[in-house]
Amino acid sequence: MTKRTFLITGASSGLGRAFAEGALAAGHTVVGTVRKTGDLERFEALAPGRAHARQLDVTDDEAVFAVVDEVERTVGPVDVLIANAGYGHEGVFEESPMGELRAQFDANVFGVAATVHAVLPGMRKRRSGHIFAVSSMGGLMTVPGLAYYCGSKYAVVGMMETVAKEVAGFGVRVTIIEPGSFRTDWAGRSMVRSDRSIPDYDELFEPIRAARLAASGNQLGNPAKAAEAVLKVVEAEKPPVHLVLGSDALRLVAAGRAAVTADIEAWEELSRSTDFPDGHQIASN
Repeated sequence: MTKRTFLITGASSGLGRAFAEGALAAGHTVVGTVRKTGDLERFEALAPGRAHARQLDVTDDEAVFAVVDEVERTVGPVDVLIANAGYGHEGVFEESPMGELRAQFDANVFGVAATVHAVLPGMRKRRSGHIFAVSSMGGLMTVPGLAYYCGSKYAVVGMMETVAKEVAGFGVRVTIIEPGSFRTDWAGRSMVRSDRSIPDYDELFEPIRAARLAASGNQLGNPAKAAEAVLKVVEAEKPPVHLVLGSDALRLVAAGRAAVTADIEAWEELSRSTDFPDGHQIASN
């Protein structure tokens, strides 16, 4: 197994911490970004000499580029990026302020984009590298009460699926991680919840919010096993563009995709009716 240098954003807790611990246990070098000064020493203590911590807010574009530049000069070229930093937002769309939507996209979408932008030139020039972007099963299906979150994760899927096609010829691989419910604090302190204000949504949403709170800490997914899965993909000759993690994600994503297919098939005749008869088809991959 080739020893690599990983850059993992949001590595102080949750899946980011699990990815870091898994890579360190496998003998790799890991640079983990954290938000709080107090997390720096704790992260580096995981594997002195191979665990390097950097304080970073991924919503600060200039800081992202500066950190990646410094890491590549002082630690080494980034072989594997796991753009993981982000958080959850729960709230009925009509009840959720626009400012919370912008904040959600700043972290979950623009933070991923900035980090990928920062590492991509080096990977392209070296003709090697693997970019992982953490989306969610909520980037391929939806549930009520997660409109802002799912919107951000769908954006990550669309963006990174496109990037995968753009960089394939340079030896740079792209994998979008789409986890189900894992035993992290995503649904606890890591989630922003909009206040309730419209009684019309009580019957639909209150049971969903209560069930999510009750399940927090008892989720099906094991973060350590997620890290093992990611390391297997790093070593794979032909890695997937989409990596769905968790049996709950498999079930829910399949149902969501099936619903889209059903709409396409049911309305196929109307869809075809909008063509010019002498038009040209757009080339696609």
